[in-house]
Amino acid sequence: GYHRGLFEDALEDHSREQVSGLLLFYSGCIFHVVESCSSTIHLIIQDLASLQNQGHSALLQEIKVLVVAHNIPTRLFPDWYVAIATSPVTCPQGSTQSQSTAEVVAECLTLLLKLAACIQSSEDDSEDMNESVHTLAPELLIPAETINYLYNAEECASPEDFLRIYLSPSQPALDS
Repeated sequence: GYHRGLFEDALEDHSREQVSGLLLFYSGCIFHVVESCSSTIHLIIQDLASLQNQGHSALLQEIKVLVVAHNIPTRLFPDWYVAIATSPVTCPQGSTQSQSTAEVVAECLTLLLKLAACIQSSEDDSEDMNESVHTLAPELLIPAETINYLYNAEECASPEDFLRIYLSPSQPALDS
Protein backbone atom coordinates (compact mmCIF):
# COMPACT_ATOMS: atom_id res chain seq x y z
CA GLY A 1 0.00 0.00 0.00
CA TYR A 2 2.60 2.61 1.04
CA HIS A 3 4.88 2.01 -1.94
CA ARG A 4 2.04 1.91 -4.47
CA GLY A 5 0.77 5.26 -3.18
CA LEU A 6 4.25 6.75 -3.24
CA PHE A 7 4.83 5.72 -6.85
CA GLU A 8 1.37 6.90 -7.92
CA ASP A 9 2.11 10.30 -6.36
CA ALA A 10 5.42 10.41 -8.22
CA LEU A 11 3.67 9.68 -11.52
CA GLU A 12 1.09 12.48 -11.07
CA ASP A 13 3.71 14.84 -12.47
CA HIS A 14 3.74 13.70 -16.10
CA SER A 15 7.34 14.81 -16.58
CA ARG A 16 8.48 11.96 -14.36
CA GLU A 17 9.25 8.49 -15.64
CA GLN A 18 7.58 5.31 -14.49
CA VAL A 19 9.16 3.62 -11.48
CA SER A 20 10.50 0.10 -11.87
CA GLY A 21 12.64 -2.04 -9.61
CA LEU A 22 12.47 -4.52 -6.77
CA LEU A 23 11.04 -4.37 -3.29
CA LEU A 24 12.64 -7.25 -1.39
CA PHE A 25 11.20 -8.11 2.02
CA TYR A 26 13.52 -9.80 4.49
CA SER A 27 12.67 -10.71 8.04
CA GLY A 28 12.96 -7.35 9.80
CA CYS A 29 14.14 -5.27 6.84
CA ILE A 30 13.34 -4.17 3.31
CA PHE A 31 15.62 -3.58 0.32
CA HIS A 32 14.53 -1.21 -2.44
CA VAL A 33 16.01 -1.15 -5.91
CA VAL A 34 14.34 1.86 -7.52
CA GLU A 35 14.76 2.71 -11.19
CA SER A 36 13.45 6.05 -12.43
CA CYS A 37 14.53 9.55 -13.32
CA SER A 38 16.56 11.62 -10.84
CA SER A 39 13.61 13.82 -9.84
CA THR A 40 11.45 10.80 -8.97
CA ILE A 41 14.26 9.17 -6.98
CA HIS A 42 14.80 12.48 -5.17
CA LEU A 43 11.05 12.60 -4.38
CA ILE A 44 11.14 9.04 -3.02
CA ILE A 45 14.18 9.78 -0.83
CA GLN A 46 12.44 12.93 0.45
CA ASP A 47 9.38 10.86 1.34
CA LEU A 48 11.55 8.29 3.13
CA ALA A 49 13.24 11.12 5.07
CA SER A 50 9.87 12.54 6.16
CA LEU A 51 8.72 9.02 7.06
CA GLN A 52 11.82 8.48 9.17
CA ASN A 53 11.19 11.80 10.96
CA GLN A 54 7.91 10.39 12.30
CA GLY A 55 9.93 8.54 14.92
CA HIS A 56 8.99 5.16 16.39
CA SER A 57 5.48 5.26 14.92
CA ALA A 58 6.82 5.36 11.34
CA LEU A 59 6.05 2.52 8.96
CA LEU A 60 9.77 2.10 8.15
CA GLN A 61 12.55 2.55 10.70
CA GLU A 62 16.31 3.12 10.47
CA ILE A 63 16.42 3.72 6.71
CA LYS A 64 19.75 3.80 4.84
CA VAL A 65 20.59 4.90 1.29
CA LEU A 66 23.29 2.63 -0.11
CA VAL A 67 23.72 3.82 -3.70
CA VAL A 68 22.16 6.34 -6.06
CA ALA A 69 23.31 6.08 -9.67
CA HIS A 70 22.51 8.45 -12.51
CA ASN A 71 22.33 8.04 -16.29
CA ILE A 72 21.83 4.28 -16.29
CA PRO A 73 21.48 3.26 -19.97
CA THR A 74 19.00 0.40 -19.42
CA ARG A 75 16.79 -0.78 -16.63
CA LEU A 76 17.15 -4.13 -14.92
CA PHE A 77 13.45 -4.45 -14.27
CA PRO A 78 10.75 -3.74 -16.86
CA ASP A 79 8.20 -3.34 -14.07
CA TRP A 80 7.91 -3.14 -10.29
CA TYR A 81 8.51 -6.47 -8.51
CA VAL A 82 7.83 -7.47 -4.92
CA ALA A 83 9.59 -10.51 -3.51
CA ILE A 84 9.81 -12.15 -0.10
CA ALA A 85 12.86 -13.83 1.40
CA THR A 86 11.29 -16.26 3.85
CA SER A 87 14.37 -16.95 5.96
CA PRO A 88 17.66 -15.15 6.53
CA VAL A 89 20.78 -16.38 4.82
CA THR A 90 24.01 -16.52 6.76
CA CYS A 91 27.58 -16.12 5.57
CA PRO A 92 30.84 -17.31 7.14
CA GLN A 93 31.57 -15.57 10.46
CA GLY A 94 33.60 -12.38 10.00
CA SER A 95 33.64 -12.50 6.19
CA THR A 96 32.45 -8.88 5.85
CA GLN A 97 34.80 -7.53 8.54
CA SER A 98 37.82 -7.73 6.25
CA GLN A 99 36.05 -5.86 3.44
CA SER A 100 35.50 -2.14 2.97
CA THR A 101 31.96 -0.78 2.88
CA ALA A 102 32.36 -0.10 -0.85
CA GLU A 103 33.29 -3.76 -1.43
CA VAL A 104 30.30 -4.98 0.60
CA VAL A 105 27.93 -2.65 -1.29
CA ALA A 106 29.39 -3.86 -4.61
CA GLU A 107 28.85 -7.46 -3.51
CA CYS A 108 25.22 -6.67 -2.62
CA LEU A 109 24.65 -4.97 -5.97
CA THR A 110 26.10 -8.00 -7.78
CA LEU A 111 23.70 -10.29 -5.91
CA LEU A 112 20.77 -7.96 -6.67
CA LEU A 113 21.68 -7.89 -10.38
CA LYS A 114 21.76 -11.68 -10.48
CA LEU A 115 18.51 -11.82 -8.51
CA ALA A 116 16.88 -9.45 -11.02
CA ALA A 117 17.90 -11.73 -13.89
CA CYS A 118 16.61 -14.77 -11.99
CA ILE A 119 13.24 -13.13 -11.24
CA GLN A 120 12.82 -12.06 -14.87
CA SER A 121 13.76 -15.53 -16.11
CA SER A 122 11.37 -17.18 -13.67
CA GLU A 123 8.59 -14.78 -14.65
CA ASP A 124 9.16 -15.59 -18.33
CA ASP A 125 9.03 -19.34 -17.62
CA SER A 126 6.05 -19.31 -15.27
CA GLU A 127 2.75 -17.51 -15.01
CA ASP A 128 2.69 -18.05 -11.23
CA MET A 129 5.19 -15.78 -9.45
CA ASN A 130 3.97 -16.69 -5.95
CA GLU A 131 7.19 -18.61 -5.27
CA SER A 132 9.37 -16.87 -2.68
CA VAL A 133 12.80 -15.62 -3.66
CA HIS A 134 14.34 -17.85 -0.99
CA THR A 135 12.94 -20.90 -2.78
CA LEU A 136 13.72 -19.48 -6.20
CA ALA A 137 17.38 -18.52 -5.65
CA PRO A 138 18.58 -18.79 -2.03
CA GLU A 139 22.22 -18.30 -3.09
CA LEU A 140 21.37 -14.80 -4.39
CA LEU A 141 19.95 -13.46 -1.14
CA ILE A 142 22.00 -10.95 0.81
CA PRO A 143 23.20 -12.58 4.05
CA ALA A 144 21.85 -11.27 7.36
CA GLU A 145 25.40 -10.45 8.53
CA THR A 146 25.91 -8.26 5.46
CA ILE A 147 22.67 -6.39 6.16
CA ASN A 148 23.80 -5.75 9.75
CA TYR A 149 27.23 -4.61 8.53
CA LEU A 150 25.68 -2.10 6.11
CA TYR A 151 23.19 -0.93 8.71
CA ASN A 152 26.08 -0.06 11.05
CA ALA A 153 28.36 1.41 8.34
CA GLU A 154 28.89 5.15 8.75
CA GLU A 155 29.25 5.53 4.96
CA CYS A 156 25.60 4.53 4.43
CA ALA A 157 23.57 7.68 4.98
CA SER A 158 20.04 8.11 6.26
CA PRO A 159 17.66 9.66 3.70
CA GLU A 160 17.87 12.98 5.58
CA ASP A 161 21.69 12.96 5.57
CA PHE A 162 21.74 11.93 1.91
CA LEU A 163 19.45 14.85 0.97
CA ARG A 164 21.54 17.31 2.99
CA ILE A 165 24.69 16.21 1.15
CA TYR A 166 22.94 16.00 -2.24
CA LEU A 167 21.38 19.45 -1.96
CA SER A 168 24.37 21.29 -0.50
CA PRO A 169 26.59 23.09 -3.00
CA SER A 170 30.04 21.67 -3.41
CA GLN A 171 32.77 23.81 -1.88
CA PRO A 172 35.98 23.19 -3.83
CA ALA A 173 39.13 24.28 -2.04
CA LEU A 174 40.84 27.16 -3.79
CA ASP A 175 44.63 27.13 -3.93
CA SER A 176 46.12 30.29 -2.54
